[in-house]
Amino acid sequence: MEELKTRLPKDAVSVNPTILEQHGRDESYHAPHNPDAVVFAKSRDDVVEVMRIAAKYRVPVIPFAIGSSVEGHVIPVQGGISLDVTAMNQILEIRPEDFLVRVQPGVTRTQLNRALKPYGLFFPVDPGADASLGGMAATNASGTTTVRYGTMRDQVRDLEVVLPGGEVIHTGSLAAKSSSGYHLTGLFVGSEGTLGVFTELWLRVYGLPERVMAIRAEFPDVSGCVKTATAVLGAGIPVARMELVDERIVEAVNAYKGTSYPKVPTLFLEFHGNPEGLERDVQTARELAEEEGCLGFAFDSDEESRQQLWEARHSAARAFMAQYPGRGMMTTDVCVPISKMAQAVTDARELLDRQGVYGAVLGHIGDGNYHALIAVDTKDPEDVARAEAINEQLVEYALACGGTCTGEHGVGLGKRKYQEKEHGRALQVMKAIRSALDPLGIMNPGKLID
Repeated sequence: MEELKTRLPKDAVSVNPTILEQHGRDESYHAPHNPDAVVFAKSRDDVVEVMRIAAKYRVPVIPFAIGSSVEGHVIPVQGGISLDVTAMNQILEIRPEDFLVRVQPGVTRTQLNRALKPYGLFFPVDPGADASLGGMAATNASGTTTVRYGTMRDQVRDLEVVLPGGEVIHTGSLAAKSSSGYHLTGLFVGSEGTLGVFTELWLRVYGLPERVMAIRAEFPDVSGCVKTATAVLGAGIPVARMELVDERIVEAVNAYKGTSYPKVPTLFLEFHGNPEGLERDVQTARELAEEEGCLGFAFDSDEESRQQLWEARHSAARAFMAQYPGRGMMTTDVCVPISKMAQAVTDARELLDRQGVYGAVLGHIGDGNYHALIAVDTKDPEDVARAEAINEQLVEYALACGGTCTGEHGVGLGKRKYQEKEHGRALQVMKAIRSALDPLGIMNPGKLID
């Protein structure tokens, strides 16, 4: 503590009980655990000093920004230093001609998009929460626009990383492609703070579409939503968003946001393009939806209606949990091949009903990623065990059909136990990489892989 206070700027180190508590939890149901200290970094040099001191005394370091993760990623399960990078929130460079931007890790996605708008550009990855870009890279976040633009790993060109001993490296270049060396950027994206601390990111950005149109397609059952989504993809329609919410989510959103959407399983769609092309795409999507028993196909083409629609979708988890005050949120996040999506979502809905839990289903249906939300009484071991058993059944199904235990939330604490089953011998390779980069085991210990 004395060395941290001596070598870092004044007021950078805090042991205030309230601040420690804020950094001892995320938005998950996992038990909180406070760090021993919080360091507020304002520069790469601050991060380097922290890592050198931590290595010297073998003290754990847990990178922290917004804290919006849902699998316990930022919980300091072994104490140590919570390294808060929210003050590193500068947009350092915008290159419109290269469609690139350089940012610090504490910049949030909405902050970046506000800065990009005057250039006619936007950053597409949209996980719902106004997460930090460093945290989004650390978990390989994705979200509502993945079906068209891809995940965080597809957007990161280069990372500046401070390694556990304090060394600084760059993982890539600004070129659109490279055949030189190992793909270190892809390795560090999704590493969940276990290999190093991100201090700068070069990100790919896109031109704003000429026109945007949002659709609500309502169905009598979840299966109709999934089959329509599959048909739209099969038709080659370049849909930008394709989101499923079941009737319980719609009901919760109506109560939470004051909307009046019909309380039936609904597919939220968004199309980007020019007016002529959009008209054709939307008409084809409508015909495909009607073939699957669509009850209603509503257009939201003006900005205000579209914003309301996607605000409702992004509020889904909060809206659902608002019905059950005092309970914790468990959300499973699995991803399956598109061909298995209809059965997976239908089975998930039936499983929640059969177990009699407070649960709902939603997801990024266009890329095979879906979530089951469960309101859990964290003080009742039986209720937690029942929810965990449901989570496990959904994961087991995903793995059995060639999917993954997490499509976007990450491993953190909640999905560690499935790593060996999913990766087999490859897990040993991952452990060897982690051991080579962090031989002292100080980077976010207890997470991702043991």
